[in-house]
Amino acid sequence: MSFSISQARSRFPALNQEQVFLDNAGGSQVLDTVIESVTSYLSKTNVQLGATYNTSKLSTAAYGHGYEAAAKFINAKPEEICLGVSTTQLLHNLSTALDFQPGDELIVSKLNHEANSAPWDRIARRLGLTVKWWGAADPLNPVCDPSELKQLMSDKTRLVACPHASNITGAITNVKEVAKVVHQAPRALLCVDGVALAPHRQVDVKDLDVDFYAFSWYKVYGPHIAQLYAASRIHDQINPLCHYFKSTETLDLKLNLASANYELTQSIPRVLQYFGSDFSATWDEIATYEEKLQKILLDFLGSNDRVTIYGEPSANKDLRVPAISFTVKGIKSQALVEEVEKRSSFGFRSGHMYSHRLLKDIIGLDDVEDGVVRISMLHYNTEEELTSLVELLRDVIAAI
Repeated sequence: MSFSISQARSRFPALNQEQVFLDNAGGSQVLDTVIESVTSYLSKTNVQLGATYNTSKLSTAAYGHGYEAAAKFINAKPEEICLGVSTTQLLHNLSTALDFQPGDELIVSKLNHEANSAPWDRIARRLGLTVKWWGAADPLNPVCDPSELKQLMSDKTRLVACPHASNITGAITNVKEVAKVVHQAPRALLCVDGVALAPHRQVDVKDLDVDFYAFSWYKVYGPHIAQLYAASRIHDQINPLCHYFKSTETLDLKLNLASANYELTQSIPRVLQYFGSDFSATWDEIATYEEKLQKILLDFLGSNDRVTIYGEPSANKDLRVPAISFTVKGIKSQALVEEVEKRSSFGFRSGHMYSHRLLKDIIGLDDVEDGVVRISMLHYNTEEELTSLVELLRDVIAAI
């Protein structure tokens, strides 16, 4: 199946309604083939895995194909990934299972979604380890700067946790450069949250040289399931959470407290089919198109003196993905959202989006709960939608 931006909308049934979805960083819409696959599985092959009767064989094979596709998506091996209910849950499982020693230091980025902060902060408190918080110098355009990370590193560094892209600012982290810094320490491992990046760019965990990488399929046009990668070279540093009599030869067997959801796992190959045979070309096409979308909004926001953009102000696809956050002087963020909702079918949101430390400690908002307005796009949004949104925002900001 070849990929086409112009035909993309036809593949998402939810788009056939009045609602305009601009809260995509919280979750994408789901492909038609994924929906059909889940329905078919539950209708025909919803049985326990591993038995010798025919329907169980079919179900077991479909589940295995799901793992193979999920691994291929990030250039990993099936034995290097684990699927689970959420990125948050998978990273908590990992933090519980990973080997630590007295005196270990953890470096945690304040640009993280809390999913990649809370597990490490919690385990550090439990074991008496040291957490060093990795901040950012620029409150308007904060980034994970490798040079600032170097100042925090030591021979005691055990783990560094950062986002591949901020779910607030859309800023893309140079993960390869971060990995070079991290791996200079003798026992240091790099854990990257790719949730905000994976819907927009191709992920190659081998090229990035990460030790751990997590993201959510339900933000990449797929089912409500998440994925964790751990490089095979460090599996011996992960203690199994499974029953004592279970095999521990894969990451999934080590970390999954039971099997991943059957019907969701087996639907993952449909997402890969959507991207077609030439992954790189598809991702390039998506990035180029989304750059056009975010430029429409960023150009307007940057031209209004009452608006403060948090993140890269340009639409440069090499620097950001289209998750755009801002505040408007004199208007509460939620009040602006509600006024837009009264006048239109646009759907986006306000708040801290679980990046509480970023908004409080780096950006320095007075009201973190009200937070920022975040508008997040995907390649199934249209230039016409963004142009209409800009006109509406212009009117709303002028009126209140």
